[in-house]
Amino acid sequence: MRVVVTRERGHNAELISWLPDGVTVSEVPLTTTRYFDSSEVHSALVASAHFGQFRALVVTSARSALYVALAREALAPGARVLTVGTATARALEEEDVVVDLTGEGGAGDLAEEISAGPVLLLGAAGMRDELREALVVRGIEVEHLACYETVSANLTSSDETNLREAEVAFIGAPSAWRVAAAFIEPACWVVVPGPSTADVVALEHARVIEGWSAEIAKRLVAL
Repeated sequence: MRVVVTRERGHNAELISWLPDGVTVSEVPLTTTRYFDSSEVHSALVASAHFGQFRALVVTSARSALYVALAREALAPGARVLTVGTATARALEEEDVVVDLTGEGGAGDLAEEISAGPVLLLGAAGMRDELREALVVRGIEVEHLACYETVSANLTSSDETNLREAEVAFIGAPSAWRVAAAFIEPACWVVVPGPSTADVVALEHARVIEGWSAEIAKRLVAL
């Protein structure tokens, strides 16, 4: 079985550890991350009319962990910290941040857990809108603080070949799928972490497996 892992280099080890014995693994990073200067992020934060009043902080990606200390300055006393996914929660815990709630699905699934605003969303410049839209409909004010952006990687001819020949490809986000979609064959199984990415991939590709965990090895063997 030919498997392609597509996160940035240095972030694929856990995925590879879940794979069954005997597979051939290629690493093809599909995106890179450009982190914003912390002083620029801080300036944008203190300019907010809600600085010091945010009742909840939602951290949507582990990549945002280094900026959480800045974001916490803007929170009201007793504000809650919520994360999207266990990887994000672990990243915050490594920064000594207490996480009040971890959502197992996409950001939109946290909407029902937030009853009061304003809410500060910390994450990518191109963050998906489900959570913001769900909160605004309920009259809860939301602000988005961008601390990084995801940039498409430049693929080599070898990278393109590895994607075309893949029988299984791990795709971690809609931004990664946009790079890979032109090269993934219909017979390839695309493994995604959760429903947000699954919905995007499923618009163009029939074979989608949802859920990144050690259990994926059993599912791949069954294929």
